[in-house]
Amino acid sequence: MKTELEETQGAPMQESPKEEEVNKTTEEQSKVEEVQPNQVPPTTEQGVGENQTNQTVEEPKKDAHMDKLNEAYNKISELEDKLIRQNADMVNYRKRKEDEVNKMLKFCNEDLIKDLLPILDNFERAMSTEEEGTPLLDGVKMIYSHLQNVMEKYDVKMIDGANKPFDPVYHNAILVEKREGVPSGMVLEVLQKGYLLKDKVIRTAMVRVSE
Repeated sequence: MKTELEETQGAPMQESPKEEEVNKTTEEQSKVEEVQPNQVPPTTEQGVGENQTNQTVEEPKKDAHMDKLNEAYNKISELEDKLIRQNADMVNYRKRKEDEVNKMLKFCNEDLIKDLLPILDNFERAMSTEEEGTPLLDGVKMIYSHLQNVMEKYDVKMIDGANKPFDPVYHNAILVEKREGVPSGMVLEVLQKGYLLKDKVIRTAMVRVSE
């Protein structure tokens, strides 16, 4: 007859309910921790590689964008410089045209006055040959006076040359004479009068100059 101890040792040991729950929880955790081949999470090295790839792709885009901006800036600068030059050329052109018009208006009567100067010379010759008190001389003097008034009206002035130092701008020396007591280069006599139109010499005076 078996003892109670022997019966206890021969019978299979039954797990307690608490041990069964612990075992089930451990099995479920082990299943969750199993990783499928297709679901391997990315390692740190793979993450770094992907970031570098993204940066490499973004850098050419940024460079291309900057190139376009630089090209647009250069084009704008070129157009601005061109506009400034065109404006400067236009201003200079206007100034030149204004100067030409003013000069033309200022000396528009030059040719007419030059044609009148020989007439004045003839009147002066006639007055030097006629005797005083004759009706002809009076008439000549009257016409000559009117012509002089017209010349003054248009700002025509006679060049004063007698007893003045010779100036090639205003004088044309056609005779040279040595005269005692007179310094060299002095105008001794005006043979034909010279004239100015405003500030421009339209005819030089023909003079005799000391040697």
